[in-house]
Amino acid sequence: MTTSPALPALPASTPAPAFGLAARLFALLLASAPLGDAAVTPAPLFRDGAVLQRDKPLPVWGSAAPGERVTVSFAGQTKSATADASGRWSVTLDPLPASATPATLTLAGENTVTLSDILVGEVWLASGQSNMEWPINHTYDRALDVAGSANPLIRHIKVTRRVADAPADTTTFDRSGWEAASPATTGQFSAVAYHFARDLHAVLGVPVGIVNSTWGGTRAEAWTDPDTLASSPGLAYIAKEWGDSLASYPERKAKFDADLAAWEQRKAAAEAAGQAFTERRPGVPWGPGHQATPSGLYNAMIAPLVPYAIRGAIWYQGESNAGKADRYHELFSALITGWRARFGQGDFPFYWVQLANYAPGGRASDTEWAFLREAQTRTLALPATGQAVTLDIGDVRDIHPRTKKDVGRRLARLALARDFGLQVVDRGPELASATREGAAYRLVFGEAHGGLIAPLNELSGFELAGEDRVFHPAEAKIEGRDTVLLTSPAVPEPVAVRYAWRNAPVAGLFNREGLPAVPGPPAPG
Repeated sequence: MTTSPALPALPASTPAPAFGLAARLFALLLASAPLGDAAVTPAPLFRDGAVLQRDKPLPVWGSAAPGERVTVSFAGQTKSATADASGRWSVTLDPLPASATPATLTLAGENTVTLSDILVGEVWLASGQSNMEWPINHTYDRALDVAGSANPLIRHIKVTRRVADAPADTTTFDRSGWEAASPATTGQFSAVAYHFARDLHAVLGVPVGIVNSTWGGTRAEAWTDPDTLASSPGLAYIAKEWGDSLASYPERKAKFDADLAAWEQRKAAAEAAGQAFTERRPGVPWGPGHQATPSGLYNAMIAPLVPYAIRGAIWYQGESNAGKADRYHELFSALITGWRARFGQGDFPFYWVQLANYAPGGRASDTEWAFLREAQTRTLALPATGQAVTLDIGDVRDIHPRTKKDVGRRLARLALARDFGLQVVDRGPELASATREGAAYRLVFGEAHGGLIAPLNELSGFELAGEDRVFHPAEAKIEGRDTVLLTSPAVPEPVAVRYAWRNAPVAGLFNREGLPAVPGPPAPG
Protein backbone atom coordinates (compact mmCIF):
# COMPACT_ATOMS: atom_id res chain seq x y z
CA MET A 1 0.00 0.00 0.00
CA THR A 2 1.28 3.45 -0.88
CA THR A 3 -0.13 6.76 0.26
CA SER A 4 0.46 10.28 -1.00
CA PRO A 5 -0.98 12.45 1.76
CA ALA A 6 -1.60 16.14 1.67
CA LEU A 7 -1.73 15.74 5.46
CA PRO A 8 0.01 13.15 7.64
CA ALA A 9 -1.60 9.75 7.03
CA LEU A 10 -2.93 7.53 9.79
CA PRO A 11 -1.77 3.91 9.99
CA ALA A 12 -3.63 1.46 7.75
CA SER A 13 -5.04 -0.21 10.86
CA THR A 14 -5.11 0.60 14.55
CA PRO A 15 -5.61 -1.67 17.54
CA ALA A 16 -9.09 -2.56 18.75
CA PRO A 17 -10.20 -0.60 21.83
CA ALA A 18 -8.28 -1.57 24.94
CA PHE A 19 -9.66 -1.79 28.45
CA GLY A 20 -9.01 0.72 31.19
CA LEU A 21 -9.21 4.43 31.95
CA ALA A 22 -6.03 5.35 30.07
CA ALA A 23 -7.32 3.85 26.82
CA ARG A 24 -10.65 5.66 27.17
CA LEU A 25 -8.93 9.02 27.82
CA PHE A 26 -6.73 8.47 24.78
CA ALA A 27 -9.84 7.78 22.67
CA LEU A 28 -11.40 11.03 23.90
CA LEU A 29 -8.25 12.95 22.94
CA LEU A 30 -8.37 11.47 19.46
CA ALA A 31 -12.04 12.36 19.12
CA SER A 32 -11.32 15.99 20.05
CA ALA A 33 -8.33 16.33 17.68
CA PRO A 34 -8.59 18.86 14.82
CA LEU A 35 -10.63 17.41 11.95
CA GLY A 36 -7.93 18.29 9.47
CA ASP A 37 -5.63 15.71 11.02
CA ALA A 38 -7.76 12.83 9.64
CA ALA A 39 -6.49 11.25 6.42
CA VAL A 40 -8.33 8.87 4.12
CA THR A 41 -7.77 5.41 5.58
CA PRO A 42 -9.23 2.15 4.25
CA ALA A 43 -10.90 -0.42 6.49
CA PRO A 44 -8.48 -3.10 7.76
CA LEU A 45 -8.92 -5.80 5.10
CA PHE A 46 -8.29 -3.37 2.25
CA ARG A 47 -4.54 -3.56 1.89
CA ASP A 48 -1.94 -4.76 -0.60
CA GLY A 49 -2.56 -8.30 -1.83
CA ALA A 50 -6.24 -8.42 -0.88
CA VAL A 51 -8.74 -10.75 -2.53
CA LEU A 52 -12.19 -9.30 -3.27
CA GLN A 53 -15.31 -11.43 -3.64
CA ARG A 54 -16.43 -12.01 -7.21
CA ASP A 55 -20.03 -11.70 -8.49
CA LYS A 56 -21.32 -9.77 -5.45
CA PRO A 57 -21.68 -6.06 -4.61
CA LEU A 58 -18.40 -4.92 -3.07
CA PRO A 59 -18.59 -2.56 -0.09
CA VAL A 60 -15.42 -0.49 0.30
CA TRP A 61 -15.23 1.72 3.36
CA GLY A 62 -12.91 3.47 5.76
CA SER A 63 -12.37 6.71 7.65
CA ALA A 64 -11.58 10.31 6.74
CA ALA A 65 -12.23 13.79 8.07
CA PRO A 66 -15.97 14.38 8.56
CA GLY A 67 -17.37 15.93 5.42
CA GLU A 68 -14.42 14.85 3.26
CA ARG A 69 -15.24 13.56 -0.23
CA VAL A 70 -13.61 10.18 -0.95
CA THR A 71 -13.37 8.59 -4.41
CA VAL A 72 -12.72 4.88 -4.91
CA SER A 73 -11.45 3.58 -8.25
CA PHE A 74 -11.05 -0.08 -9.21
CA ALA A 75 -11.40 -2.22 -12.34
CA GLY A 76 -12.89 0.57 -14.43
CA GLN A 77 -15.34 1.72 -11.77
CA THR A 78 -15.29 4.98 -9.84
CA LYS A 79 -17.57 5.61 -6.87
CA SER A 80 -17.59 8.50 -4.39
CA ALA A 81 -18.94 9.13 -0.91
CA THR A 82 -18.75 11.81 1.77
CA ALA A 83 -17.52 10.94 5.26
CA ASP A 84 -20.22 11.31 7.88
CA ALA A 85 -19.97 13.16 11.19
CA SER A 86 -18.02 10.27 12.73
CA GLY A 87 -15.59 10.21 9.82
CA ARG A 88 -16.88 6.98 8.26
CA TRP A 89 -17.43 6.70 4.52
CA SER A 90 -18.57 3.81 2.34
CA VAL A 91 -19.14 3.05 -1.34
CA THR A 92 -20.34 -0.12 -3.04
CA LEU A 93 -18.70 -1.26 -6.26
CA ASP A 94 -20.76 -3.22 -8.77
CA PRO A 95 -20.18 -7.01 -8.91
CA LEU A 96 -17.03 -8.06 -10.76
CA PRO A 97 -16.00 -11.33 -12.38
CA ALA A 98 -13.03 -13.27 -11.08
CA SER A 99 -9.66 -11.94 -12.15
CA ALA A 100 -6.27 -13.52 -11.63
CA THR A 101 -4.53 -10.41 -12.99
CA PRO A 102 -3.44 -8.12 -10.15
CA ALA A 103 -5.00 -4.67 -10.23
CA THR A 104 -4.76 -1.44 -8.26
CA LEU A 105 -7.44 0.00 -5.97
CA THR A 106 -7.20 3.73 -5.31
CA LEU A 107 -8.82 5.83 -2.60
CA ALA A 108 -8.53 9.57 -3.06
CA GLY A 109 -9.52 12.51 -0.88
CA GLU A 110 -7.24 15.05 0.73
CA ASN A 111 -4.66 12.29 0.42
CA THR A 112 -4.43 9.30 -1.92
CA VAL A 113 -4.03 5.67 -0.87
CA THR A 114 -2.99 3.16 -3.52
CA LEU A 115 -3.47 -0.56 -2.86
CA SER A 116 -1.62 -2.89 -5.20
CA ASP A 117 -1.80 -6.56 -6.22
CA ILE A 118 -5.59 -6.83 -5.71
CA LEU A 119 -7.34 -9.95 -7.04
CA VAL A 120 -11.01 -10.87 -7.46
CA GLY A 121 -12.13 -14.40 -6.65
CA GLU A 122 -13.56 -16.36 -3.73
CA VAL A 123 -13.34 -15.03 -0.15
CA TRP A 124 -14.12 -17.23 2.85
CA LEU A 125 -14.05 -16.37 6.55
CA ALA A 126 -12.43 -19.15 8.64
CA SER A 127 -13.15 -18.98 12.35
CA GLY A 128 -13.41 -20.94 15.57
CA GLN A 129 -10.90 -22.27 18.07
CA SER A 130 -7.59 -24.08 17.93
CA ASN A 131 -8.40 -26.80 15.41
CA MET A 132 -9.22 -24.14 12.82
CA GLU A 133 -6.28 -21.98 13.92
CA TRP A 134 -3.84 -24.92 13.79
CA PRO A 135 -1.08 -24.10 11.28
CA ILE A 136 0.25 -26.38 8.57
CA ASN A 137 3.66 -26.39 10.26
CA HIS A 138 2.15 -28.57 13.01
CA THR A 139 0.51 -31.18 10.78
CA TYR A 140 1.75 -34.60 9.65
CA ASP A 141 2.13 -33.66 5.98
CA ARG A 142 3.78 -30.29 6.57
CA ALA A 143 6.94 -31.02 4.58
CA LEU A 144 5.06 -31.98 1.43
CA ASP A 145 2.32 -29.37 1.79
CA VAL A 146 4.68 -26.45 2.37
CA ALA A 147 7.29 -27.41 -0.23
CA GLY A 148 4.72 -27.60 -3.02
CA SER A 149 2.52 -24.70 -1.95
CA ALA A 150 3.71 -21.83 -4.17
CA ASN A 151 0.57 -20.26 -5.63
CA PRO A 152 0.02 -16.48 -5.83
CA LEU A 153 -3.72 -17.06 -6.29
CA ILE A 154 -4.24 -18.59 -2.83
CA ARG A 155 -4.01 -15.96 -0.10
CA HIS A 156 -4.44 -15.85 3.66
CA ILE A 157 -4.69 -13.14 6.30
CA LYS A 158 -4.66 -13.76 10.08
CA VAL A 159 -6.54 -11.45 12.43
CA THR A 160 -4.58 -10.68 15.60
CA ARG A 161 -6.02 -12.12 18.82
CA ARG A 162 -7.82 -9.38 20.68
CA VAL A 163 -10.75 -8.86 23.05
CA ALA A 164 -12.98 -5.78 23.05
CA ASP A 165 -15.92 -4.69 25.18
CA ALA A 166 -17.77 -3.09 22.24
CA PRO A 167 -17.74 -3.63 18.46
CA ALA A 168 -14.50 -2.20 17.06
CA ASP A 169 -14.03 -0.38 13.77
CA THR A 170 -10.52 -1.59 13.14
CA THR A 171 -8.13 -4.42 13.90
CA THR A 172 -4.59 -5.59 13.20
CA PHE A 173 -3.15 -8.65 11.54
CA ASP A 174 -0.36 -11.10 12.23
CA ARG A 175 2.77 -10.91 10.12
CA SER A 176 2.41 -8.76 6.98
CA GLY A 177 -1.34 -8.98 6.35
CA TRP A 178 -2.44 -10.69 3.13
CA GLU A 179 0.11 -13.35 2.15
CA ALA A 180 0.24 -15.49 -0.99
CA ALA A 181 0.88 -19.19 -0.53
CA SER A 182 4.57 -20.05 -0.81
CA PRO A 183 7.15 -22.19 1.01
CA ALA A 184 8.04 -19.09 3.02
CA THR A 185 4.49 -18.37 4.22
CA THR A 186 2.17 -21.37 3.95
CA GLY A 187 3.44 -23.08 7.09
CA GLN A 188 1.70 -20.40 9.16
CA PHE A 189 -1.64 -20.66 7.35
CA SER A 190 -4.61 -22.36 8.98
CA ALA A 191 -4.18 -25.95 7.81
CA VAL A 192 -7.91 -26.63 7.49
CA ALA A 193 -8.52 -23.36 5.64
CA TYR A 194 -5.53 -23.83 3.34
CA HIS A 195 -6.63 -27.28 2.17
CA PHE A 196 -10.17 -25.97 1.74
CA ALA A 197 -8.83 -23.09 -0.39
CA ARG A 198 -6.48 -25.32 -2.38
CA ASP A 199 -9.31 -27.61 -3.45
CA LEU A 200 -11.56 -24.69 -4.36
CA HIS A 201 -8.83 -23.12 -6.45
CA ALA A 202 -7.90 -26.41 -8.13
CA VAL A 203 -11.49 -26.96 -9.26
CA LEU A 204 -12.70 -23.41 -9.90
CA GLY A 205 -9.46 -21.94 -11.22
CA VAL A 206 -10.03 -18.57 -9.52
CA PRO A 207 -8.17 -16.76 -6.73
CA VAL A 208 -9.18 -17.79 -3.22
CA GLY A 209 -8.69 -15.62 -0.15
CA ILE A 210 -9.00 -16.87 3.43
CA VAL A 211 -9.65 -14.47 6.31
CA ASN A 212 -8.46 -16.37 9.39
CA SER A 213 -10.08 -15.07 12.59
CA THR A 214 -9.45 -17.76 15.21
CA TRP A 215 -8.38 -18.22 18.83
CA GLY A 216 -7.65 -21.52 20.55
CA GLY A 217 -9.64 -22.60 23.59
CA THR A 218 -12.48 -20.13 23.01
CA ARG A 219 -16.22 -20.49 23.47
CA ALA A 220 -19.03 -19.80 21.01
CA GLU A 221 -20.54 -17.05 23.16
CA ALA A 222 -17.34 -15.02 22.79
CA TRP A 223 -17.81 -15.12 19.00
CA THR A 224 -21.52 -14.16 19.08
CA ASP A 225 -22.44 -10.54 18.44
CA PRO A 226 -23.74 -8.53 21.41
CA ASP A 227 -27.10 -7.58 19.87
CA THR A 228 -27.92 -11.26 19.32
CA LEU A 229 -26.93 -12.23 22.86
CA ALA A 230 -28.96 -9.36 24.34
CA SER A 231 -32.07 -10.07 22.27
CA SER A 232 -32.22 -13.86 22.79
CA PRO A 233 -34.12 -14.78 25.98
CA GLY A 234 -32.76 -18.31 25.85
CA LEU A 235 -29.21 -16.95 26.07
CA ALA A 236 -29.77 -14.66 29.06
CA TYR A 237 -27.86 -17.10 31.25
CA ILE A 238 -24.62 -16.06 29.52
CA ALA A 239 -24.75 -12.48 30.83
CA LYS A 240 -25.69 -13.69 34.30
CA GLU A 241 -22.87 -16.22 34.47
CA TRP A 242 -20.39 -13.63 33.23
CA GLY A 243 -21.63 -11.11 35.77
CA ASP A 244 -21.05 -13.68 38.51
CA SER A 245 -17.52 -14.24 37.18
CA LEU A 246 -16.75 -10.53 37.27
CA ALA A 247 -18.12 -10.21 40.80
CA SER A 248 -15.87 -12.97 42.10
CA TYR A 249 -12.86 -11.97 40.00
CA PRO A 250 -10.93 -9.98 42.65
CA GLU A 251 -10.94 -12.95 45.01
CA ARG A 252 -10.06 -15.44 42.30
CA LYS A 253 -7.33 -13.16 40.93
CA ALA A 254 -5.71 -12.89 44.38
CA LYS A 255 -5.73 -16.67 44.69
CA PHE A 256 -4.27 -17.02 41.19
CA ASP A 257 -1.45 -14.61 42.00
CA ALA A 258 -0.57 -16.60 45.13
CA ASP A 259 -0.80 -19.94 43.31
CA LEU A 260 1.34 -18.64 40.44
CA ALA A 261 4.04 -17.36 42.79
CA ALA A 262 4.16 -20.72 44.56
CA TRP A 263 4.27 -22.55 41.22
CA GLU A 264 7.16 -20.40 40.01
CA GLN A 265 9.07 -21.14 43.23
CA ARG A 266 8.57 -24.89 42.81
CA LYS A 267 9.64 -24.66 39.19
CA ALA A 268 12.79 -22.69 40.06
CA ALA A 269 13.67 -25.17 42.84
CA ALA A 270 13.26 -28.12 40.48
CA GLU A 271 15.42 -26.49 37.82
CA ALA A 272 18.11 -25.63 40.38
CA ALA A 273 18.15 -29.26 41.49
CA GLY A 274 18.32 -30.49 37.89
CA GLN A 275 14.94 -32.20 38.22
CA ALA A 276 12.18 -32.44 35.64
CA PHE A 277 9.21 -30.16 36.34
CA THR A 278 5.93 -31.12 34.68
CA GLU A 279 3.42 -29.41 36.94
CA ARG A 280 0.96 -27.39 34.88
CA ARG A 281 0.96 -23.60 35.26
CA PRO A 282 -2.15 -22.26 37.06
CA GLY A 283 -4.85 -21.07 34.69
CA VAL A 284 -5.68 -17.37 34.46
CA PRO A 285 -9.12 -16.76 35.98
CA TRP A 286 -11.93 -15.34 33.89
CA GLY A 287 -12.28 -11.62 34.29
CA PRO A 288 -12.01 -8.28 32.47
CA GLY A 289 -10.30 -8.67 29.10
CA HIS A 290 -10.38 -12.48 29.15
CA GLN A 291 -11.02 -14.26 25.85
CA ALA A 292 -14.13 -15.85 27.38
CA THR A 293 -15.82 -12.41 27.52
CA PRO A 294 -19.26 -12.76 25.92
CA SER A 295 -19.07 -11.11 22.47
CA GLY A 296 -15.47 -10.09 23.23
CA LEU A 297 -14.00 -11.88 20.21
CA TYR A 298 -16.83 -10.89 17.91
CA ASN A 299 -16.29 -7.26 18.89
CA ALA A 300 -12.53 -7.29 18.30
CA MET A 301 -12.03 -9.91 15.57
CA ILE A 302 -15.25 -10.09 13.52
CA ALA A 303 -16.94 -6.69 13.76
CA PRO A 304 -14.02 -4.85 12.07
CA LEU A 305 -14.41 -7.18 9.06
CA VAL A 306 -18.07 -6.27 8.53
CA PRO A 307 -19.36 -5.79 5.81
CA TYR A 308 -16.47 -7.13 3.68
CA ALA A 309 -17.95 -9.16 0.82
CA ILE A 310 -17.49 -12.89 1.38
CA ARG A 311 -18.83 -16.05 -0.22
CA GLY A 312 -19.28 -17.79 3.13
CA ALA A 313 -17.76 -19.02 6.38
CA ILE A 314 -16.10 -22.21 7.59
CA TRP A 315 -16.06 -22.97 11.32
CA TYR A 316 -14.34 -25.44 13.63
CA GLN A 317 -15.32 -24.99 17.28
CA GLY A 318 -17.26 -26.68 20.05
CA GLU A 319 -14.62 -28.37 22.17
CA SER A 320 -14.78 -25.56 24.73
CA ASN A 321 -18.59 -25.79 24.90
CA ALA A 322 -18.79 -29.57 25.23
CA GLY A 323 -19.62 -29.33 28.94
CA LYS A 324 -22.85 -27.49 28.09
CA ALA A 325 -24.00 -29.36 25.01
CA ASP A 326 -27.65 -28.90 25.93
CA ARG A 327 -27.26 -25.16 25.35
CA TYR A 328 -25.04 -25.26 22.28
CA HIS A 329 -27.67 -25.69 19.57
CA GLU A 330 -29.46 -22.45 20.44
CA LEU A 331 -26.19 -20.59 20.94
CA PHE A 332 -24.60 -21.83 17.71
CA SER A 333 -27.76 -21.08 15.73
CA ALA A 334 -27.82 -17.57 17.18
CA LEU A 335 -24.15 -17.03 16.29
CA ILE A 336 -24.75 -17.97 12.65
CA THR A 337 -27.94 -15.92 12.36
CA GLY A 338 -26.26 -12.94 13.99
CA TRP A 339 -23.24 -13.02 11.70
CA ARG A 340 -25.47 -13.17 8.66
CA ALA A 341 -27.49 -10.19 9.88
CA ARG A 342 -24.38 -8.13 10.63
CA PHE A 343 -22.67 -8.82 7.29
CA GLY A 344 -25.90 -8.00 5.44
CA GLN A 345 -25.26 -10.49 2.63
CA GLY A 346 -28.22 -12.78 3.16
CA ASP A 347 -27.93 -16.40 4.27
CA PHE A 348 -24.37 -16.89 3.09
CA PRO A 349 -23.03 -20.48 3.29
CA PHE A 350 -21.89 -21.52 6.74
CA TYR A 351 -20.11 -24.88 6.95
CA TRP A 352 -18.62 -26.41 10.07
CA VAL A 353 -16.61 -29.36 11.29
CA GLN A 354 -18.37 -31.76 13.62
CA LEU A 355 -16.17 -32.67 16.59
CA ALA A 356 -13.76 -35.50 15.89
CA ASN A 357 -13.33 -38.62 18.02
CA TYR A 358 -11.53 -37.70 21.25
CA ALA A 359 -11.48 -39.01 24.82
CA PRO A 360 -11.30 -36.05 27.22
CA GLY A 361 -9.64 -37.24 30.40
CA GLY A 362 -9.34 -40.68 28.85
CA ARG A 363 -13.13 -41.11 28.92
CA ALA A 364 -13.62 -42.61 25.47
CA SER A 365 -16.95 -44.24 26.38
CA ASP A 366 -18.55 -41.17 27.94
CA THR A 367 -21.00 -39.14 25.89
CA GLU A 368 -20.58 -35.39 26.48
CA TRP A 369 -18.95 -34.96 23.05
CA ALA A 370 -21.68 -37.09 21.47
CA PHE A 371 -24.31 -34.67 22.73
CA LEU A 372 -22.30 -31.69 21.43
CA ARG A 373 -22.15 -33.39 18.01
CA GLU A 374 -25.92 -33.82 18.14
CA ALA A 375 -26.31 -30.09 18.84
CA GLN A 376 -24.15 -29.35 15.80
CA THR A 377 -26.23 -31.67 13.63
CA ARG A 378 -29.47 -30.05 14.80
CA THR A 379 -28.14 -26.69 13.61
CA LEU A 380 -28.37 -27.99 10.05
CA ALA A 381 -32.01 -26.85 10.28
CA LEU A 382 -30.73 -23.38 9.36
CA PRO A 383 -30.62 -22.65 5.61
CA ALA A 384 -27.36 -22.86 3.65
CA THR A 385 -25.52 -24.85 6.31
CA GLY A 386 -23.41 -28.01 6.08
CA GLN A 387 -21.34 -30.25 8.30
CA ALA A 388 -18.14 -32.20 7.76
CA VAL A 389 -18.16 -35.37 9.88
CA THR A 390 -14.68 -36.29 11.17
CA LEU A 391 -15.21 -39.25 13.52
CA ASP A 392 -12.67 -41.26 11.56
CA ILE A 393 -9.79 -38.78 11.46
CA GLY A 394 -9.44 -37.58 15.05
CA ASP A 395 -6.99 -38.69 17.70
CA VAL A 396 -8.39 -40.30 20.83
CA ARG A 397 -5.44 -39.00 22.89
CA ASP A 398 -5.04 -35.55 21.34
CA ILE A 399 -7.66 -32.83 21.07
CA HIS A 400 -5.65 -31.47 18.14
CA PRO A 401 -5.56 -34.21 15.49
CA ARG A 402 -2.77 -33.54 13.01
CA THR A 403 -4.67 -34.81 9.95
CA LYS A 404 -6.13 -31.47 8.85
CA LYS A 405 -5.98 -32.11 5.11
CA ASP A 406 -9.05 -34.34 4.99
CA VAL A 407 -10.95 -31.89 7.20
CA GLY A 408 -10.38 -29.03 4.77
CA ARG A 409 -11.19 -31.21 1.79
CA ARG A 410 -14.49 -32.34 3.29
CA LEU A 411 -15.46 -28.72 3.83
CA ALA A 412 -14.47 -28.02 0.23
CA ARG A 413 -16.79 -30.81 -0.95
CA LEU A 414 -19.68 -29.01 0.71
CA ALA A 415 -18.87 -25.72 -1.00
CA LEU A 416 -18.19 -27.23 -4.41
CA ALA A 417 -21.42 -29.22 -4.39
CA ARG A 418 -23.75 -26.65 -2.89
CA ASP A 419 -22.40 -23.31 -4.05
CA PHE A 420 -20.84 -24.14 -7.38
CA GLY A 421 -23.02 -27.00 -8.65
CA LEU A 422 -20.34 -29.65 -8.99
CA GLN A 423 -21.47 -33.27 -8.96
CA VAL A 424 -19.44 -34.32 -5.95
CA VAL A 425 -20.58 -36.27 -2.90
CA ASP A 426 -20.49 -33.90 0.04
CA ARG A 427 -21.55 -36.03 3.03
CA GLY A 428 -21.67 -39.52 4.42
CA PRO A 429 -24.61 -41.84 5.15
CA GLU A 430 -27.47 -40.34 7.15
CA LEU A 431 -30.12 -42.37 8.95
CA ALA A 432 -33.41 -42.15 7.05
CA SER A 433 -35.53 -44.65 8.98
CA ALA A 434 -35.34 -47.18 11.81
CA THR A 435 -37.88 -50.00 11.95
CA ARG A 436 -38.13 -52.72 14.56
CA GLU A 437 -38.46 -56.28 13.27
CA GLY A 438 -38.95 -58.51 16.28
CA ALA A 439 -35.62 -58.74 18.08
CA ALA A 440 -33.87 -56.74 15.34
CA TYR A 441 -33.78 -53.19 14.03
CA ARG A 442 -33.59 -52.38 10.33
CA LEU A 443 -31.89 -49.08 9.53
CA VAL A 444 -32.14 -47.44 6.12
CA PHE A 445 -29.58 -44.77 5.24
CA GLY A 446 -29.66 -41.96 2.76
CA GLU A 447 -26.53 -40.57 1.07
CA ALA A 448 -25.24 -44.13 0.55
CA HIS A 449 -23.69 -43.11 -2.81
CA GLY A 450 -22.55 -46.38 -4.33
CA GLY A 451 -23.52 -48.42 -1.30
CA LEU A 452 -22.65 -48.72 2.38
CA ILE A 453 -19.28 -50.18 3.30
CA ALA A 454 -17.41 -51.15 6.46
CA PRO A 455 -13.75 -50.47 5.66
CA LEU A 456 -12.65 -51.42 9.19
CA ASN A 457 -13.89 -54.97 8.40
CA GLU A 458 -16.02 -54.87 11.54
CA LEU A 459 -19.19 -52.79 11.45
CA SER A 460 -18.85 -51.28 14.91
CA GLY A 461 -20.45 -48.36 16.71
CA PHE A 462 -24.11 -49.47 16.78
CA GLU A 463 -25.98 -49.97 20.06
CA LEU A 464 -29.45 -51.20 21.04
CA ALA A 465 -31.44 -50.63 24.23
CA GLY A 466 -34.59 -52.10 25.72
CA GLU A 467 -37.17 -50.45 27.95
CA ASP A 468 -34.49 -49.91 30.61
CA ARG A 469 -32.65 -47.54 28.22
CA VAL A 470 -29.36 -49.32 28.89
CA PHE A 471 -27.46 -49.53 25.64
CA HIS A 472 -25.50 -52.60 24.58
CA PRO A 473 -23.23 -53.16 21.56
CA ALA A 474 -25.15 -54.49 18.57
CA GLU A 475 -24.13 -56.90 15.86
CA ALA A 476 -24.50 -55.06 12.58
CA LYS A 477 -24.80 -56.45 9.08
CA ILE A 478 -25.03 -54.51 5.82
CA GLU A 479 -27.85 -55.69 3.57
CA GLY A 480 -28.06 -54.37 0.02
CA ARG A 481 -26.89 -50.87 -0.81
CA ASP A 482 -28.42 -48.80 2.00
CA THR A 483 -29.58 -51.02 4.86
CA VAL A 484 -28.06 -52.18 8.15
CA LEU A 485 -29.66 -54.92 10.29
CA LEU A 486 -28.97 -54.81 14.04
CA THR A 487 -29.34 -57.48 16.71
CA SER A 488 -28.01 -57.98 20.25
CA PRO A 489 -28.29 -61.07 22.45
CA ALA A 490 -28.36 -58.70 25.44
CA VAL A 491 -31.43 -56.87 24.10
CA PRO A 492 -34.15 -59.32 23.00
CA GLU A 493 -36.82 -56.58 23.02
CA PRO A 494 -35.11 -53.48 21.57
CA VAL A 495 -36.90 -50.11 21.62
CA ALA A 496 -34.06 -47.69 20.85
CA VAL A 497 -30.98 -47.55 18.65
CA ARG A 498 -28.03 -45.23 18.31
CA TYR A 499 -24.77 -45.04 16.38
CA ALA A 500 -21.34 -43.66 17.33
CA TRP A 501 -22.79 -42.16 20.50
CA ARG A 502 -19.55 -41.93 22.48
CA ASN A 503 -16.81 -39.37 22.94
CA ALA A 504 -14.43 -41.52 20.89
CA PRO A 505 -16.45 -44.23 19.17
CA VAL A 506 -15.01 -46.84 16.85
CA ALA A 507 -17.47 -46.04 14.10
CA GLY A 508 -17.30 -48.27 11.06
CA LEU A 509 -20.00 -47.19 8.58
CA PHE A 510 -19.06 -45.27 5.41
CA ASN A 511 -20.26 -44.76 1.87
CA ARG A 512 -18.10 -45.70 -1.11
CA GLU A 513 -16.85 -42.12 -1.40
CA GLY A 514 -15.03 -42.76 1.89
CA LEU A 515 -17.19 -40.41 3.95
CA PRO A 516 -18.28 -41.52 7.45
CA ALA A 517 -21.88 -41.87 8.57
CA VAL A 518 -23.41 -39.14 10.73
CA PRO A 519 -23.59 -40.20 14.40
CA GLY A 520 -26.96 -40.49 16.13
CA PRO A 521 -29.72 -40.52 16.99
CA PRO A 522 -29.94 -40.39 20.77
CA ALA A 523 -32.28 -42.74 22.57
CA PRO A 524 -35.90 -41.56 22.22
CA GLY A 525 -37.52 -40.21 25.37
